[in-house]
Amino acid sequence: MQDQASSPALPDNHLWLEDVGSDQALGWVGERNVETEAELTAHPAYAQLRTRLKTILDSKERIPYVAHHAGWFYNFWRDADHPRGLWRRATLEEYRQPEPEWQTVLDLDLLAAEENENWVWAGSIKLPPRGARALVSLSRGGGDAHVVREFDLDGCRFLPDGFTLPEAKTTVGWIDIDTVFVATDFGPGSMTSSGYPRIVKQWRRGTPLDQAETVYEALPDDLSASAWHDFTPGHEHEFVQRQIGFYSSEQFLRKDGRLVKLPKPDDANAFTVRDQVVIELRSDWEAGGSTWPQGSLLAMDFERFMAGEQAFEALFTPTPTTSLDGVSATRNAILLTILDNVKNRIVELKPTAAGWQRRDVKMPGMGALGVSSVDEIESSQYFLTVTDFLTPSSLYLCDTASDTRTLLKSMPGFFNVLPYTVKQFAARSKDGTMVPYFVVMRQDAPQDGSNPTLLYGYGGFEVSLTPFYSGITGSAWLEQGGVYVLANIRGGGEFGPRWHQGALLDKRQHAFDDFIAVAQDLVRRNITSPRRLGIMGGSNGGLLVGAVMTQRPELFNAVVCQVPLLDMRRYHQLLAGASWMGEYGNPDDPQQWEFIGRYSPYQNVSADKTYPRVLFTTSTRDDRVHPGHARKMAARMREQGHDVLYWENTEGGHAGAANNEQTATMYALTYAFLLIQLKD
Repeated sequence: MQDQASSPALPDNHLWLEDVGSDQALGWVGERNVETEAELTAHPAYAQLRTRLKTILDSKERIPYVAHHAGWFYNFWRDADHPRGLWRRATLEEYRQPEPEWQTVLDLDLLAAEENENWVWAGSIKLPPRGARALVSLSRGGGDAHVVREFDLDGCRFLPDGFTLPEAKTTVGWIDIDTVFVATDFGPGSMTSSGYPRIVKQWRRGTPLDQAETVYEALPDDLSASAWHDFTPGHEHEFVQRQIGFYSSEQFLRKDGRLVKLPKPDDANAFTVRDQVVIELRSDWEAGGSTWPQGSLLAMDFERFMAGEQAFEALFTPTPTTSLDGVSATRNAILLTILDNVKNRIVELKPTAAGWQRRDVKMPGMGALGVSSVDEIESSQYFLTVTDFLTPSSLYLCDTASDTRTLLKSMPGFFNVLPYTVKQFAARSKDGTMVPYFVVMRQDAPQDGSNPTLLYGYGGFEVSLTPFYSGITGSAWLEQGGVYVLANIRGGGEFGPRWHQGALLDKRQHAFDDFIAVAQDLVRRNITSPRRLGIMGGSNGGLLVGAVMTQRPELFNAVVCQVPLLDMRRYHQLLAGASWMGEYGNPDDPQQWEFIGRYSPYQNVSADKTYPRVLFTTSTRDDRVHPGHARKMAARMREQGHDVLYWENTEGGHAGAANNEQTATMYALTYAFLLIQLKD
């Protein structure tokens, strides 16, 4: 094993670490993996943790979530017997049974063996409303890039002469059984600087891809371009979208070969539900003689909207404590999932001659609620998922206009929840903003600062963190004597666009200040102490914990930094990084680098400080956030003499793991590290 003194000399940019295929980089990675695994697998709890987590992940009692198509309910399933997974289906009558009789549609383990490929399931797009074809996406090793193949749902086989696309970050969608929209890598100049397709084509069956008709070309510095067909009978439309940045887009109606721009704000989202256009606002908008506040959801007749009218009706208007968490449409209604102080409720809206009729839907609990339509074209039914930290998830079948629901499936308890309680607190951030957070802990936990505590956060891209049930967290942390904390910091969507924009660009420090404030509040309440406090975050959350670690190292004793962004000087030059400049800013602009450079972890880590011990985890196959971020940070910290652990999975993409076996290993290593640092 190479020691620190004999490691290769690394220039400031560590170019050798940025090439995923570099033998030198992977050799370094392999040595660090061996070193990390040797320590963490030696912990007395590791083997038991890994076995327990694998049992949970492989359990046949998990909820098999389904998607409906043409009378079948499709599910993708992994367990010990099918590590890569089964794509399978059942009728609703059969799905209701305690042990459904599933029909196998595609065995991914068998396919991978036959083709000698490391296939990971990446989803399917079925031909609406009842077509017997699907476009199946398969990824090598779990990356975002995937191949696309046409699949016959009746014969359960790939069509040898069907639509087929090579590996790329492709978007594809049906127009009819013989025609698709496709945006993919068509060759030099066809991808944006973010690494996504910028050209959309219409491709007819039986013709070469290079002869497909170009529908739209976005600019090279845009994020991407895409197109789709709305199959709603009587309201069929084709749409093209130019995604300018992460939060800005132009949308066009394609009619008779022409593109007509929708008159919406660039930072608003728009979609159609039958004869209505629905617009979700990210900023205030003056329209139709009214000023609609950011976070509102508006609707009006689509044809009148395209003719220039602005006679909107507000379907949702936010308050200081409420925000829109999700929108789902059935055949006859729109369902809004609303967050009220980070707790969900559901509102049902139906169009009438007198306007929208609204009804609060009675819910079986006050945890996190998830709504998805069974079939928005043909059905008034929807699926409802109910869960919270101490309540295993349940799946119901519901119908609009009724509070009656049918329990379809429920997850068993993977740990004993009786000793625990959930509390919601708020911490005062540096600028006075109150930041809510949840604490899950034993009811008899001492209030003396001695509790091993794991603080988790994300704080970006308008992503809301809501209560969830996790057998992994319960078994690997709560049952080991730990306290779990979920922080709802700015940058997320818990209170709508304003909460997200409160940590956008030059305001990014607010997210870090909020997270630090929660940590300090936990110490103030004697729930824990710096010696017993650890932090965890992945992706943007990896940036969060990396920044907080460099800013307030004395507050923590363990950091788990997963698939992270860390070198913010060059993030926009690596893989999909350029697509996030709307979130972080452009480091090539000196004015923007001034605020980015103040928090960028890689640029701010110092040999003169003492940091909490950190475990970096990433994936060689991550083609979204480059593994070079974690590699470079680990290498720099080791050069500076800091105690760093590093583990890189060779598969898994941005998820970090490609199957249940790898997931169990990754989390067993993670929680063994936390037990060593915070409990032992």
